[in-house]
Amino acid sequence: MQFTDIGGVTLHHQLIGGPADKPVLVFANSLGTDFRIWRDVIVRLAGDFPIVTYDKRGHGLSDTGTAPYSMDDHVGDLAGLLDHLNVKNAIVCGLSVGGLIAQGLYARRPDLVRALVLCDTAHKIGTNDSWNTRIAAVEKDGIASIADGVMKLWFTPEFHEQRQPDLVGYRNMLSRQPLAGYTGTCAALRDADYTEAAKAIAVPTLCVVGDQDGSTPPALVRSMADLIPGSRFKIIDGAGHIPCVEKPDELVALIRRFIARLPLE
Repeated sequence: MQFTDIGGVTLHHQLIGGPADKPVLVFANSLGTDFRIWRDVIVRLAGDFPIVTYDKRGHGLSDTGTAPYSMDDHVGDLAGLLDHLNVKNAIVCGLSVGGLIAQGLYARRPDLVRALVLCDTAHKIGTNDSWNTRIAAVEKDGIASIADGVMKLWFTPEFHEQRQPDLVGYRNMLSRQPLAGYTGTCAALRDADYTEAAKAIAVPTLCVVGDQDGSTPPALVRSMADLIPGSRFKIIDGAGHIPCVEKPDELVALIRRFIARLPLE
């Protein structure tokens, strides 16, 4: 395991070496998960590209820090981690809140970003009321009280029927996140609006969504793609909010094709 102090917050991360002439792939995870959600994607890409993934603050084995957070806190953590690892010109792939972090990273530190893969995310997710209601619910009754409902947004009915042990495991992952980290990131999501920032993205961008995503539905992701000049938009059939778990082969194929079409540096 690898740990690094970034501005007083210790981040759990993983650096996997790869060919020096290939771009670094950076993976940022969703709300209520840790970087293990990327495992089935990473094992299909390891050896072909250098890879960085990490637990954002308040999640997994990273420090909680001082909650609630702003999206700038999460962006600063990732920028600091990439600086520490001497990574520039990365292809940053973010899922849900990770996708907002990726957009914020490009806005703040374009030198770190060669291209973006924005997965099941948007320029703005949810409303003040929806996030405040969720924060109040988990502060009162714990994350486990909403876990079954969240699982229905994350995964398709087929996943629920055919992969019951996996469903239990991912429910455990969600329920065991630090409460302050979860609610702190809910607050960051509530307050983040990257509508104008999305219009200013000037690097190649792939926008991907599961066809049955209940958290950021295809129409919402498409609305983000429409804001980003020249972006590509793809739907993964048979996937909910976390296609890196449910359909890793399909997601990896999209990522590989996207990288293959990037302009030579």
